[in-house]
Amino acid sequence: MPVSAGDEDWREIDALGLRVDADLKILDARLTQGGEPTFVSLADPDGPEWNTAAIGPSKRPLAEKLLRRLARRFAPSGLLHYGQGKWYPGESLPRWSLDIFWRKDGVALWSNESLVADGLRDYGFGLEQARRLMDAIAAETGLALDLVIPAFEDPWPVVQAANRLPVDVDPLEHDLRDAGERARLARLVRGGLLQAVGFTLPIRPGGPAEHRWIGSRWPLRHERLYLIPGASPLGYRLPLDTLPEAATDPVVRTAICIEPRGGALHVFMPPLDSLDDYASLLAAVERAAAAHGLPVCVEGHDPPADPRLNVLRVTPDPGVIEVNLHPAASWSELATNVQVLDDEARGVGLTTVKYWFDGRPLPTGGGNHLTLGGPSWAESPFLRRPDLLPSLLTYWQHHPALSYMFSGLFIGPTSQAPRIDEARDDLLYELAIAFQQLDAARHGAGGALDPRLIDGLFRHLLVDVTGNAHRAEFCIDKLFAPGSPGGQLGVLELRAFEMPPHWRMGMLQSLLVRALVARFWKTPYRGELKRWGTALHDRFMLPHFLRADLHEVLQELAAAGYRLDSKWFEPFFEFRFPLIGSVRHHGIELELRHALEPWLALGEQAASGASSRPVDSSLERIQVMTRGLDLARHWIACNGRGVPLQPTGKQDEFVGGVRFRAWSFNQMLHPTIRPHSPLLFDIVEADSGTVIAGCRYHVARPDGGGYERRPAEAREAEARRARRFEAYGPEEQRVAPAVNRENAETSTLDLRWRTQ
Repeated sequence: MPVSAGDEDWREIDALGLRVDADLKILDARLTQGGEPTFVSLADPDGPEWNTAAIGPSKRPLAEKLLRRLARRFAPSGLLHYGQGKWYPGESLPRWSLDIFWRKDGVALWSNESLVADGLRDYGFGLEQARRLMDAIAAETGLALDLVIPAFEDPWPVVQAANRLPVDVDPLEHDLRDAGERARLARLVRGGLLQAVGFTLPIRPGGPAEHRWIGSRWPLRHERLYLIPGASPLGYRLPLDTLPEAATDPVVRTAICIEPRGGALHVFMPPLDSLDDYASLLAAVERAAAAHGLPVCVEGHDPPADPRLNVLRVTPDPGVIEVNLHPAASWSELATNVQVLDDEARGVGLTTVKYWFDGRPLPTGGGNHLTLGGPSWAESPFLRRPDLLPSLLTYWQHHPALSYMFSGLFIGPTSQAPRIDEARDDLLYELAIAFQQLDAARHGAGGALDPRLIDGLFRHLLVDVTGNAHRAEFCIDKLFAPGSPGGQLGVLELRAFEMPPHWRMGMLQSLLVRALVARFWKTPYRGELKRWGTALHDRFMLPHFLRADLHEVLQELAAAGYRLDSKWFEPFFEFRFPLIGSVRHHGIELELRHALEPWLALGEQAASGASSRPVDSSLERIQVMTRGLDLARHWIACNGRGVPLQPTGKQDEFVGGVRFRAWSFNQMLHPTIRPHSPLLFDIVEADSGTVIAGCRYHVARPDGGGYERRPAEAREAEARRARRFEAYGPEEQRVAPAVNRENAETSTLDLRWRTQ
């Protein structure tokens, strides 16, 4: 199975990428592109953290290693920052986010790499080193040492929690329901409640130029700073709501904090509105750390959003590590970024390919979302040329291959990136009205539009079935969302792209999108939105029709001056739709390939104190391709039922699909329908009903056993696939006649449906 373009093809792809770039520059599109590639562990493909869980024992160490390698390649003078990411229901804490911030102009945010601590290493640092460092920071910022406040855990919630346990239960050993709470309680009881856990220095900018920082004392009700109970870093647990709202001398309500945790010193940065202020305080921290030879982990609030900054984030997602790549202003820069990331990820033991137990190659499962924007929100192509978004939306809706050819396994209306015509039946009508309103507004305004209007026209249409704007194929929650500075970036996110197995394949995805942007910048694309009806989840689930649709896209791009060779996309076809096997008999060929199957989310289920919606992944679909078949003389049966075959346009070539239950789960639609495996595909003589040849496909091991682990490498995976396919010749077998001539209404046989 090819996994990328060869060197000669890559040279042609790269040359075309440069030419598209040159056109975008002439057109003054100012396009920038980032991405969200994902990776899995090479050493532990079966671990929960590399399949379903967001957090696990090896994910953070691998992410730390990757972060440091990327920092050396992209930002040797950048800031390594330990932040907080997404927080989902049922999770006790927000997920971690490992970030690199650096200035585009090369000005250093952090100069000495030796002063950046390894967040997972125990340096043996404690309160003594924390106080020494905090005093040095106070001196560097011109603040009095007596403004430093020791911080303590509040003893009363801990005592109450311990007192609620039975008298014969040790609070250090008791298996509390919440593992995080159990660990926190044990840590506090062991460490003592009367000992400080860190130090706080109230601070904000605003002093005279030579002493730009202001501090203040905090009036404390109990003469001690007691933290809000929890397991988050100290800086997130300050009892700021207890500080006075007004005073003769206003109280500074932000603070820098230092907490010795796990033997390392963690410096918590306060929220600041100016990058210059943030950089100044960070420089004071570095000088203080250098004076005492104390490496630190910087955590807390991010630097404020600023066009001078680049940011790269490494975060956990279910089953993967996700890297949010910084935007690139050119094709060459993007290619460099993607290749560097791929090299460094593989260098720490991460990969982009895994295998299902049956040997099928799989993507990571975490996506490879493409983010398109501009150097700033005001320069975003989608805000400067409001017709560009409708052009892309309409073209994607006209060509399902752009949604499905590069997708992951989970597609359909309840997936994380549904098409606009999968989410709700009425959305196409409403979207057409939005296009009309956009055209009218542009005509009245002479072309330029208030970005809030663009957001308002589309934000409630580009959503999934629940109204979630982030889970849509075209995600605009970072375009110009009202009331959200983090959502006003001028960025469009294309979420239906899955992580390909090779970085060159990812660049080919990007080239396709960039060429379409260039084409529609020159000539906007419009047309009536198509009502695909059942064809969307019938014909376009089959590889043949997707390949034909993509070929049409490539032909139109070639006519626009951008020739993308169809052979460049063959690795996508072979990876997404792997060959199961084929059989030949007397000039007739029968070929089976994996096809797409839209999985549906089921009803809510209670799990771990929260509700979730499992996905019914029990169904699969196979494409049946025949060549040299005369429908007047032969037909194809699957488990004794006729497969509806459609002509492909080539002589004596037909294609159809078979939908079947592959697996049995506790929760699934129609639980009384058992798996249909093995599947018998027969070439049947129409007159006699005699099977003249065929093949048998086993979903699992032919002997009925299971696999204990996933394949470790490609050869083992291929061997497993081969064992599940058997070809056979003539048999003493009769198949009941079935209506099987060309069926104009459907391309798929659903084995779940019972015929009369």
